[in-house]
Amino acid sequence: MLASRFGRFSPSLRSSTPIADDQLRQVAPSIFAEAAHDSRSARYTYIPTSTILDGLRKEGFQPFAVTQTRVRDEGKRDFTKHMLRLRHASQIADTEANEIILLNSHDGTSSYQMLAGMFRFVCSNGLVCGNAVSDVRVPHKGQIMDNVIEGAYDVLDGFGLVRELRDDMRAISLQPAEAEIFARTALTLKYEPDPVKPAPVTESQILAPRRSADTGTDLWTTFNRVQENLVRGGLPARNAAGRRTRTREVQGIDQSVKINRALWLLADEMKKLKS
Repeated sequence: MLASRFGRFSPSLRSSTPIADDQLRQVAPSIFAEAAHDSRSARYTYIPTSTILDGLRKEGFQPFAVTQTRVRDEGKRDFTKHMLRLRHASQIADTEANEIILLNSHDGTSSYQMLAGMFRFVCSNGLVCGNAVSDVRVPHKGQIMDNVIEGAYDVLDGFGLVRELRDDMRAISLQPAEAEIFARTALTLKYEPDPVKPAPVTESQILAPRRSADTGTDLWTTFNRVQENLVRGGLPARNAAGRRTRTREVQGIDQSVKINRALWLLADEMKKLKS
């Protein structure tokens, strides 16, 4: 699991161009903390995320999204958990871009952590690439800078496998009944199975495309439709009392990563069954 939890109203910014430091500072001042939180011991090696980011920029990585947790204790605001989604110049495609998800804090609640992600330009939606690429964790000790940059390249190297899996999914066509099974299983990832309180939306709703580019029947397109509908929310629904409402967007980072990874695993298992 991602070693953090972000609330519904966490400050965040996503841009179509690299985000400058002044913009990052407005959203996530903890990136630029001048020291570790005073709760940290002398064994804690402090290097601000901004320094790590400068090193990653020199290696060709640029931030395109940033998020920071909200805190009740204002004394921790400049040290709290934050997340960056970065792309490398060699990894930007026309329709999709590979992203490295970097998480850190300066209050001891998180080590440096990197995950593989993917951004779809057609829907401005960010994915997490299941377990296709291993997480990289760097504790706050020793040669942090070198280890984080090395970890970023380790994640980057794994995108070759991600592309292979994506292309395999694109080559697999699903029958309507198979797509419905996929969607029914996907619903249980966000809404716990409960005969008394069923999911507020149906399989057909989360299979419905939001744009003409997503009308295909292949596994990759089906996976992306289901992922976007579950994560972005906004679908007409009925609550437990039968009142009309709309599904909520998944904004908690832990829940988003959990659902994304589970959907990726579900798609991978469907790929194996169809291969």
